[in-house]
Amino acid sequence: MQIAQTEVFGPVLCIMPYQDEEDAVAMANGTVYGLAAAVWANDPVRANHLARRLKAGQVDINGARFNLNAPFGGYKQSGVGRELGRYGLEEFLELKAVQN
Repeated sequence: MQIAQTEVFGPVLCIMPYQDEEDAVAMANGTVYGLAAAVWANDPVRANHLARRLKAGQVDINGARFNLNAPFGGYKQSGVGRELGRYGLEEFLELKAVQN
């Protein structure tokens, strides 16, 4: 569906059936965007394992609150680089190695 392949900014929730976790991960990663994702699960270990497999710059587990200190940015066509914190500052630095 087009709504599942578009980067929508707003209160939108797409509910799509899936066969198993592999199918769910394939559907979630099968888009050109990757700003944010969410995982809902009873088992926190399983939820973290699944979150690490998603190609998104931010993954919230069970409605976790947004962390203003975490680096913000997306994967794929949702952006390159990060804002906020150390990672955001590093984009403006030029490193130089000097050996004597």
